[in-house]
Amino acid sequence: MRVHLGSDHAGLDLKDHLTDWLVEHGYEVVDHGPFVYDALDDYPVFCLRAAEGVAADRSEGLDSLGVVIGGSGNGEQMAANKVHGIRCALVWSEETAVLAREHNDANVVSVGGRMHSLEEMTRFVEVFLSTEFPGDERHVRRIGQLTTYDETHELPPLPESALRGRDSSPGGPDA
Repeated sequence: MRVHLGSDHAGLDLKDHLTDWLVEHGYEVVDHGPFVYDALDDYPVFCLRAAEGVAADRSEGLDSLGVVIGGSGNGEQMAANKVHGIRCALVWSEETAVLAREHNDANVVSVGGRMHSLEEMTRFVEVFLSTEFPGDERHVRRIGQLTTYDETHELPPLPESALRGRDSSPGGPDA
C-alpha cells in the first residue's frame, strides 16, 4: 500500500518518524514535505499535495491512503478535505482511527503532533492503515449522500421522521 504524507513544521518530527516506521512495515511512502524545519511554513502547501496524491492514486485504482500532521491536526484535516474525493478524519484515539475507516471509509487521517506522544500517534496511524471499510449499507448510503452533495451542492432530502415534527413557522428549520 502507498501512503502519502504531508505536514507542517509542528508535524515534521512525527512525519520523519512515520516515514521510517512505514518503510519498516512494508509501506511505500510518498513524502510531500516539508523536508526542513521552517516555523513559518504553511500546512496547505504540503497537506493538499498529500491529499491530491491519494486522490490521484485511488482514481487509478491503486491502494493508497494518506496521513497529514500538524500541531492540532485541525487545519491539516480541513486542507485535505478540500480535495475532491478525499474524506479526511481527525483522530485522537485508537477508537476514532477505527471508526474513521469502518464508518466513514476515510482515505486520509489527520493527527495532532502536539497533542499526543510519538508512540500514541504511531499507533493511531497503524490502526487506521490496518482497518478495512466493511461496506455496511448505512455507511455506504451516508458516504453517498456526502459525495452527491459534493458534486451537486444539493442537500439530501429530509427523512419522513424529520418532516413529522417540522416547524413550518417563519424562521423554522428551513428558513
